[in-house]
Amino acid sequence: MTKSKTEKNLEQEIEKVEEQEKKAEGNVEKKEIEGTEEKKEVKKHVHEKPKKTEAVVIAENLPISKKDSSAISKFIRGKRIEDAIKDLEDVLKFKRAVPMRGEIPHRRGKGMMSGRYPKKASENFIKLLKSLNANSIYNGLADPVVVEAFANIGVRPYGKFGAVRKKRTHIKIVAKDVERKK
Repeated sequence: MTKSKTEKNLEQEIEKVEEQEKKAEGNVEKKEIEGTEEKKEVKKHVHEKPKKTEAVVIAENLPISKKDSSAISKFIRGKRIEDAIKDLEDVLKFKRAVPMRGEIPHRRGKGMMSGRYPKKASENFIKLLKSLNANSIYNGLADPVVVEAFANIGVRPYGKFGAVRKKRTHIKIVAKDVERKK
């Protein structure tokens, strides 16, 4: 009794799938293959990607001040990403100051004692927040809120002729899907 090529191929495919079934665990989806008079079932494994609950942006050795970065981090923490971008764009237009501590002059604004308009740091943070927004869309977050934002001192290389140390800052921003109270 000789078997046709299609029957041999069908049996080989079934054997391969059975071997894979023994090796892997997970969700199983049944698939019917039509080859001969009768239908044979072949099991196929489907691996689902686990859903992410947060979006993260990490930037290292940015040439901005750590003091300004820390103040901006505190300024955007707890805000939605779009609102944080709008606020930093207002900082660039000198419409809104970033609250800071220390011997800094007073600024106009509700509930603010002193602050500044850190242009370079704000531009870098806007880029990072736009990237964070894209990451949150990709991860499927509906209404992302900046939960974590902090700045650390980075590697400080010497400037030309070795007299000056440059400023470098590491920044990490994390957004999660948080239900807001109205």
